[in-house]
Amino acid sequence: MPSNLLKKQYHFYWLILSFLAIIIINSCSSDQQDDSGALDIREPSNMHLSARAVIDSMEAGFNLGNTFDNGKQSTTPASIYPIIDLYHQAGMKHIRIPVTWMDGFGGNTLADVNGTVNFEHPRFIQLKAVIDYALDKELFVVINAHHEHWLKDNYDGSAKFNQPFSHLWQEIANYFKDYPVQLIFEVLNEPEGTMGQWSGDFPKPTDSLALAYTREINKVGYDAIRGAGGQNASRIIMVAPNGQGNQSMFDETYPTQASLPGNGTDPYLAIQVHTYDPWNFAGQDGSNKNYPGDDEIAANILKVAAHADKLGVPVNYGEFGVGRRDNREERDTELVRGFYRTIKETTLEEDMSFTPWDDRGWFGLITRDGLGEYQFVYDLVPSMME
Repeated sequence: MPSNLLKKQYHFYWLILSFLAIIIINSCSSDQQDDSGALDIREPSNMHLSARAVIDSMEAGFNLGNTFDNGKQSTTPASIYPIIDLYHQAGMKHIRIPVTWMDGFGGNTLADVNGTVNFEHPRFIQLKAVIDYALDKELFVVINAHHEHWLKDNYDGSAKFNQPFSHLWQEIANYFKDYPVQLIFEVLNEPEGTMGQWSGDFPKPTDSLALAYTREINKVGYDAIRGAGGQNASRIIMVAPNGQGNQSMFDETYPTQASLPGNGTDPYLAIQVHTYDPWNFAGQDGSNKNYPGDDEIAANILKVAAHADKLGVPVNYGEFGVGRRDNREERDTELVRGFYRTIKETTLEEDMSFTPWDDRGWFGLITRDGLGEYQFVYDLVPSMME
């Protein structure tokens, strides 16, 4: 056979093989996405997703408030599964489960004063069942150390507090070390007290020592998780600014990459911020007349987004909402529904995820109907999810 004909045949076969390879690669890539375009977190190749990829995939979520953080609502799994189902059906892709480990519950705590967790505690068994149920629903799950006022009200940067808090997170992280990327650890909800808060006899959030304490305690928890082995080397960890995690304190708590845990080089680190701004509108005793308008709400989020881009870290808006102790009819208004939609739209536009607060009380998003079935109140969630 002439050599030039052989060359043409080889070239033809090479083109065919290359074309087939491209089809296979594209097929595998599309298989790793669901119909919404989000990454399929069940794929082995996605088991070490960056915080950026996870935050993008989390999109909308909800808080299981006043439950494992203070027990005001039932912690029995059977009472919680229908709540997860309702939110999941509404399109939510993650759940934040606030958990208080060493405080409250009348002394019936999950962990002792040294941070050693009782994994046989009935409430922990319930917590694990809820986590597993949400994971089976293919939801991302965020758990944290929530109230912990033994720490927040007294923290002074000493081993007296660092050791039990570190041990607590070592215990939690070791227990869940084989859990997949969907399980996320948030080191400390709303650093406050000696770490800086807006009212009371504590330092203001802008106090330099309060800021230093916030960075230190976040790093204590971060280091404990990263050192726990298993999936924890690449598990997503969230840390929050002080001032009750307020969005306005992000740039002061973490002004530079070097100030972050991991010195700004950890691709599995995310920031969580909260907003109930302005409080005279969003707080439980607020008023709709104090609403500053959608543009101001969005502008605050854009400021956070700009600083996050500077640091190279993704952001989760882990709490926000409008509460009313009285005048509850104010929540059933287009103004309030617009507030929720503005946060949803702006955060998603800025590649953030969002998690409205639901305590089934002043900030409640669900209630039970006459038949005992859960339903959304005031159309807040359905209108937000449109």
